[in-house]
Amino acid sequence: MAGATAPYGTWPSPLTADRLASGTRRLEQVAVDGTDLYWLEARPEEGGRGVILRRRANGASETVTPEDFSVRSRVHEYGGGAFLVHRGEVYFTREGDQRLYRQGPGQTPAALTPEPEIAAGLRYADGVATPDGRWVICVREAHEADGTVANGLVAVATDGSGTVRPLAKGRDFYAFPRLDPEGRHLAFTCWNHPDMPWTGTELWLAELGPGPELVEPRPVAGGPGESIFQPAFAPDGSLHFVSDRSGWWNLYRWHDGRASALAPVERDLGAAQWGLGLSTYAFLGDGSIACLYYADGLHRLGRIPAGRAGLEDLEQSWTAFTPAQLRRFGDGLAFIAGSPDEPPAVRTLEPGTGATETVRESTDLPLDPAGISRPEPITFASEAGTAYALFYPPAHPKLAGPDDEHPPLLTFVHGGPTAHAECQLKPAVQFWTSRGFAVVEVNYAGSTGFGRAYRERLWENWGVADVADCCAAARHLFEQGRADPGRAAIRGSSAGGLTVLGALAAPNGPYAAGASHYGVVDLETLRAATHKFESRYLDWLIGPWPEARQRYRDRSPVGWIDRVKGPVLILQGGRDRVVPPDQAHTLRRALEGAGKAYAYLEFPEERHGFRKAESQRRALEAELGFYSRIFGFTPADPLEPVALYGRDAPA
Repeated sequence: MAGATAPYGTWPSPLTADRLASGTRRLEQVAVDGTDLYWLEARPEEGGRGVILRRRANGASETVTPEDFSVRSRVHEYGGGAFLVHRGEVYFTREGDQRLYRQGPGQTPAALTPEPEIAAGLRYADGVATPDGRWVICVREAHEADGTVANGLVAVATDGSGTVRPLAKGRDFYAFPRLDPEGRHLAFTCWNHPDMPWTGTELWLAELGPGPELVEPRPVAGGPGESIFQPAFAPDGSLHFVSDRSGWWNLYRWHDGRASALAPVERDLGAAQWGLGLSTYAFLGDGSIACLYYADGLHRLGRIPAGRAGLEDLEQSWTAFTPAQLRRFGDGLAFIAGSPDEPPAVRTLEPGTGATETVRESTDLPLDPAGISRPEPITFASEAGTAYALFYPPAHPKLAGPDDEHPPLLTFVHGGPTAHAECQLKPAVQFWTSRGFAVVEVNYAGSTGFGRAYRERLWENWGVADVADCCAAARHLFEQGRADPGRAAIRGSSAGGLTVLGALAAPNGPYAAGASHYGVVDLETLRAATHKFESRYLDWLIGPWPEARQRYRDRSPVGWIDRVKGPVLILQGGRDRVVPPDQAHTLRRALEGAGKAYAYLEFPEERHGFRKAESQRRALEAELGFYSRIFGFTPADPLEPVALYGRDAPA
């Protein structure tokens, strides 16, 4: 069949929605304990259950988490930092009750924190054990019955007594409690509304008293306009942290009351702290520091040599390390990484020899190398200057499109909006490219990895700069003849849903259809209904409330839904606390009232992001069927139909 052609969108693909949903696991966290390597994975085929696994020094792997447990923290709703390991003891947050548990080798997990007395419960995350193992110091989030949420740092006794001692409170948020090697000092970050951790945070340092309690806690770095990320103590007890005070997240050493940059570079060595427990650098045994950094939008692994300034590149093929989980492992490193040819996997590296090992892959899917679409980093001109994206052309091992046809274009809009499109093999992208779609993932204004100034392009400009960049990316590809101007769609989740609707309503916009995955539609109601972590984020993205009330209304798609061109697919989780279902219901009613075509699917048990295999499968098939109906092609897949409503719905 070499040289055979078929219309774009109709190509048969081995990556069915069912295979993609059940054959892909999400790798979320890595931890090291002596010669043992641990990781956390979410399994869609088990309803999204979070499972800790361990690889022994002899290479044998085993499941740690019992079948009736799921490991996941919901601090900040996004979680992260859900487990730690100390001397063979595993401490984790159970998804169902959010209590902290201890699990010894071969033992049944035992709860360390008592049943919460408050109705909505207590949540724990991002912990560290004291050197003697008597305490776990971690972030606690208390949800009161009246909706009030209080965050702080606590010490949890590991002896099963149920003792929990408050250490720090009074700030809106806390993260990164980290101890020095002797357990005498504790560093942590904190911040207040309306800041987010990537806009303004403080680094604090305190002695740890025998109580335990914090003695003379004091701020040592950070403040408004400076983002502090990942404080950590080196083996010699010196405090290090990442700061963007130069305009770039660089690594600093704090000593004698001063902070010194170890390798001043115009590169980001930090990350947007959407989850807890992140790590972008690790201290190696030879005194050097391994670190992750972005170069032209691609993740790289580097090293800062001991006693010398400068950042060296560690030669390797990986271009995405997500989530940021760089850990020292013996004389080497452990992390989660992928490349244009490899999906994310738990991997190890010996920097001295360059030897690598893949410990656990994120997918068991059949991926023919001849049919893989490899991401191409592209830059293009937009209204505020140069913008960035990853372009994936259609790819199939046996088929090509007709010579007189350009492929339909699908634009991916990441959430956040302060997030990042990572350059690696993603089955969720290959699902579309293997059927004949071109895909572009846009790192629009506000995305991380390009310095603070690029992030700040979105300051009070959300719904404008991001929309302009996504439209410019499509037009750039049309001009190059790489996509069909008459068949362009845009899809986005969470914050990306607002961008989708804005792009569909843009004057002379390039898009004919869109999909909003648990997306934002009404900024005024979102501000009042969303969770604490992001409840003041809109002050930065849109403007201070209530002074900027009119801007909130002007940027809310619900107010100008009549300008939206093309049908909209709405996908929503029924238990979403980040973007509550009312947002999707509002969008559906507005489209109905304006006579606009739409399709709607709600998954009652899902939260923010679909974790269950059946939800992922149905969402993918519905979206493929939606585009096939709009763009007039017949997919090779047998699909359950999705109903289109509205006066403008195509026949």
